[in-house]
Amino acid sequence: MNKSSMTPNENENAQVQRAWDANAKFWDQRMAEGNAFFKTLLWPATERLLQPVPGDRLLDVACGNGVTSRRLAHAGARVTAFDFSAPMIDLARKRSDTDIDYLIIDATNSEALLNLGAEAFDGALCNMALMDMADINPLMNALASLLRPNGRFVFSVLHPCFNNPATVQMGELEDRKGDFVTTYSVKISRYLTPYTQVGLAMREQPIPHPYFHRPLSALLAPAFEAGLVLDAMEERAFPAENIDDGPALSWDGRFSEIPAAIVGRLRRKAV
Repeated sequence: MNKSSMTPNENENAQVQRAWDANAKFWDQRMAEGNAFFKTLLWPATERLLQPVPGDRLLDVACGNGVTSRRLAHAGARVTAFDFSAPMIDLARKRSDTDIDYLIIDATNSEALLNLGAEAFDGALCNMALMDMADINPLMNALASLLRPNGRFVFSVLHPCFNNPATVQMGELEDRKGDFVTTYSVKISRYLTPYTQVGLAMREQPIPHPYFHRPLSALLAPAFEAGLVLDAMEERAFPAENIDDGPALSWDGRFSEIPAAIVGRLRRKAV
């Protein structure tokens, strides 16, 4: 396919893939078996909502270096994991000490997704990747087929209200009757209109990648249209005591009243 025949989503998708191919080694080194954002905010809620048990057949969508795939496998699940970045899949395979079926699949490719098998999975997971996808409609439509009746799909995303590409973190210093107090907050200038903006998932990341901001209505609409239902959601913020040694204007306990991420659960309706 030449560039002139590609749709805007296909152009964006190719840009995303190039970026993650280039960032794969850096990302694997920094993420390894999970950073604080993953371990404190994401995984506890993900595990609660997904409830993996031995014998489950689970699908890990956009698995990256396989950090979630390995946790699911260690819980006794039979795991199929895929990513569209071949370098990421190579790194995931090198890190894995359990039997995980790693595949190279593009989550925007309906045919490739459906080839995984109708009603093949008890559950599915997508950890912090929906906002990296140019089009989430193919995935939501496919999940309605891939999941068994009442099968669950757990996803985590940056909180689109408070942690989108237009978010500005702020620290305001004031003298309160002789005590210097810093108040941390966020400033939001855009939310309702979907847009794309390149950014860094981690400081010093080699190449910025596109973020696809969707308000909650646009994030969930494709799932609802596919017949999935939302039955659980957690808004995740760092505990107040969780202050790290990094920059003050980064997500930690200083922003304990502002959720940085959402973890949600969708289900395929039982027949």
